[in-house]
Amino acid sequence: MPDVLVVDDDFMVAEIHRRFVEQVDGFRTVGVARNGSEALTAVAELAPDLVLLDVYLPDMTGLQVLQRLRSTGNGVGVIMITAARELDTVSAALDGGAADYLIKPFEFVQLRAKLEAFAARAATLGAVAHVDQSVVDRLFGNPGAPRTQSAAPLPKGLGVETAALVLAAVRDADEVSAAECAELVGISRVSARRYLEHYLSIGTLELRLQYGAGRPERRYRHL
Repeated sequence: MPDVLVVDDDFMVAEIHRRFVEQVDGFRTVGVARNGSEALTAVAELAPDLVLLDVYLPDMTGLQVLQRLRSTGNGVGVIMITAARELDTVSAALDGGAADYLIKPFEFVQLRAKLEAFAARAATLGAVAHVDQSVVDRLFGNPGAPRTQSAAPLPKGLGVETAALVLAAVRDADEVSAAECAELVGISRVSARRYLEHYLSIGTLELRLQYGAGRPERRYRHL
């Protein structure tokens, strides 16, 4: 069972994150820290498997906490959880060895996906005696390969059955617009566009702009 340390200086936010963690099967919160010093002490004393680490803390930044952990050889898993959207902050988190990055505000399903991905990576590392390309692909998310519906949770308001129909329609038709997909599946064009854009965002579909009179038409193709 992965043990999780929550680090956030906002009491209410920390409590929400703690409750979120407790709702994910196999995870438990072993402590809450309000600043960087408390976080470093808690990691040393509680030895968590994962730290949910806010970037903005009263005494030091979460990035400095991460740097200090790594400088002492502590390889605890870290997911940065913050309102920071600056590219340099994200880059610094990745360079510092963060396992993932989640921007506030977020919903429970988004955190659950991050936790489950962390657990899956840990399980893979613990189950293999040697590493081949398939293992590497699982650990690093295989960025060069198409992602499927199961690789990311559907946004709120989208249904699994309809999503499968949309994906099948695109695959069978080779390439479709939102209007064509809507007609094939029997849903509205707006709904079809939402499903298509979701699959585009996770890398299952690719986009081609067809130019003509007026605005270019967005056409989707399965990878």
